[in-house]
Amino acid sequence: MSRWTPDQMPDLTGRRALVTGANSGIGLVEARELARHGADVVMAVRNTGSGEAGARRIRAIGAPGTVTVEELDLASQASVHALADRFEGPLDLLVNNAGVMAPPRYRETPDGFELQFGTNHLGHFALAGLLLPHLLQAAAPRVTTVSSIAHHAGDGMVCEGNPREGYDPQTSYGRSKLANLLFATELQRRAAAAGSELASTAAHPGVSATNLVASKDGMGAIPVVGTIAQWGVKLAFPGPDKGAEAVLFAATVAEPGSYSGPTGFRETRGAVGEARQSQWARDESLAGLLWERSEELTGVHFVL
Repeated sequence: MSRWTPDQMPDLTGRRALVTGANSGIGLVEARELARHGADVVMAVRNTGSGEAGARRIRAIGAPGTVTVEELDLASQASVHALADRFEGPLDLLVNNAGVMAPPRYRETPDGFELQFGTNHLGHFALAGLLLPHLLQAAAPRVTTVSSIAHHAGDGMVCEGNPREGYDPQTSYGRSKLANLLFATELQRRAAAAGSELASTAAHPGVSATNLVASKDGMGAIPVVGTIAQWGVKLAFPGPDKGAEAVLFAATVAEPGSYSGPTGFRETRGAVGEARQSQWARDESLAGLLWERSEELTGVHFVL
């Protein structure tokens, strides 16, 4: 079987997609490829200046889909609600892509959540729930959530939201990405039980040379790590175009409830296929508990 590439994506003319964290890295590639195949793309980003620069780059290649930029800080529930309040019309695809990785010291969001749990999971949980009425206006709505091979470092304490006591950067990141995967699979179960047309998929990019490691919101807060990451990661791992492949596959053609990723060396790279899930990621009881806890923390409830 030939390797799947974004060139095999279907025609998306007339469909509308929102991609979080689309100003750089794999998010920018996702936005570009969706627009290149005809989708009208909303780039939801924290830095709108960077987002507009990315949008200009996409327009410059002659992509047939329109590209617009909206401000969104997933660490702030107020910002999530503000975007949802501004949003109008149907939404065919939501790609929960943005994230922060392994800040060396414990940090909190404006709402008092640990930064990774609050941004990577609760921000996207609330965004999906608040945009659900717009998704359900579409004929075949889909939510695709980006997890990570780091979810294998997550454990049954995921519902505790990464407390300050005993904070560990890598474990806390792993729990936040486990939360992403549990959310995606639980959303599919609930949609199917409700007889909804909504499809939920998940994917991970493997290890990709992007700004995530070097970001000052994450590991890049340690100056030497940021410097090494800027050069070392680019030399050792594939770029964002390859990293985005599994996400684009999940966003357009993967089966509902699936988890996609690279199938090469330890899932760090290679052709897109079915990705491995940890024991905790397959725990339906844990997924249900996390869902209830997320509703409690955000005040957002899904009506499917």
